[in-house]
Amino acid sequence: MRRLPPSEARGLRTGARHSLAEVYRPADLVVLGFGVMIGAGIFSIAGRQAATTAGPGVILSFMIAGIACLLACLCYAELASTMPASGSAYTFTYVIFGEVWAWIIGWALILELQFAAAVVARAWAAITVGAVTAFGVRVPNPELVGDVLVLVILLTLTGIVALGARVGLRALWIMVSAKLVAVGAVIVVGLTQVDVANIGEFYVPPRSLPTPPATVLEIVVGESQAFGWFGIFAAASAIAFAYIGFDVVATAAEETVNASEAVPRGMIRSLVLTTVIYLAVALVMVGMVSYTRISVEAPLSSAFRTAGVDWMVHVIDVGAVLGLTTVILVLIVGQTRVLFSMARDGLIPRGLASVSRRYHTPTRVTLLIGFVAILLAEFVPVLTMQEFVVIGALFAFLFVSAGVIVMRRRMPGLERGFRVPLSPVLPALSLVATLWLMVNLRVQTWAWFVLWMAFGLLVYLVYGRRHSVLARPRDPVEPSRGRHRR
Repeated sequence: MRRLPPSEARGLRTGARHSLAEVYRPADLVVLGFGVMIGAGIFSIAGRQAATTAGPGVILSFMIAGIACLLACLCYAELASTMPASGSAYTFTYVIFGEVWAWIIGWALILELQFAAAVVARAWAAITVGAVTAFGVRVPNPELVGDVLVLVILLTLTGIVALGARVGLRALWIMVSAKLVAVGAVIVVGLTQVDVANIGEFYVPPRSLPTPPATVLEIVVGESQAFGWFGIFAAASAIAFAYIGFDVVATAAEETVNASEAVPRGMIRSLVLTTVIYLAVALVMVGMVSYTRISVEAPLSSAFRTAGVDWMVHVIDVGAVLGLTTVILVLIVGQTRVLFSMARDGLIPRGLASVSRRYHTPTRVTLLIGFVAILLAEFVPVLTMQEFVVIGALFAFLFVSAGVIVMRRRMPGLERGFRVPLSPVLPALSLVATLWLMVNLRVQTWAWFVLWMAFGLLVYLVYGRRHSVLARPRDPVEPSRGRHRR
């Protein structure tokens, strides 16, 4: 239960060899948020949830999911402004609750970010093959081509991250700008095709489904349901997958200029703007076509075809490819920073926390993350494991929300660049909202998550507990060279 002193949360005790260069500014953090939150899902998730779960009420689902994530984002913002470290929720938990809990959260973040990178890489390959086919190019062996594309995209983006944050940031700005143009085209052109009659009164009467209960909530209720208010709230849980990623912005805190003020602003602004964009796309989706006629496989593309605007299909394909590319890039950055912090604290081999003198990045851990992502994407059916990403993120949300309440009591004197308003009410609401999203996940996901966490606890007991920096005399600190600036 030993806790990391707040003054050491940024890991400066280990010397300049383990510090990162400050490269991000407030606008960069907003782009980082756009990069991870606006992916291919923006072109499909609204239509899929409208057709199968919520009907036109999916617009309300986006609002509910956005509010739930905003509550968690406010909590992240306060803790990040107090402890601007690369480890994000892992470091916050280390300071507030103690080492074993920090390890548990770090292990959950590994599950979230590592699986997310593999899942999105596999989806990127499938969408890229589909986009090439849509342009009239024949792909002889789509499965083999998909495997090669997975390898190419992960090797390329891992290399970009390993070469330095500045290189990755420039690439991110270009790709995010391009995909925002594509999303803007979808919204502007789609609004000209909207028929208000398709939206109706938002509410569709509930109906029971023949499938057996699968989520925790369905088991409690005793049946599977869709539409109605149950469907609107259930769709909000699925939609939360699209918003998850704002927490990755917090992992860039140690590399941000004036992080105590810049990180909270960047996180909140990126999430609010993303929510507005998702709401606009959802409105276009359910307004163009009745929810009963939406294609689950390619909802937005089929809607534009129905409206006779076939050329928009190519815009959507290009936007989806660019969207997933930036998602993978930011996920690798986030995972690198979490593992870097855990290594710096000694909970995993400290050699992984070494920063390249040439590129000023943790190159070793970046290459390791890329290698593991390739193995998962190539040899594991990761597309069936998307809920692993969600449950790992939501588990961290719980500790961050509780952390604000506990830190206000235990450490009231800490300097904060941002404070959650109406605390402890809003953090408590964040806890409730996060728990609601979690009970809408499948029982099977919960079972695998418990096994993953049990295995992680065993790893900590065997290695992390003994090698922790706090468990032994500190290594001599190298002469200070100051923080690298570029």
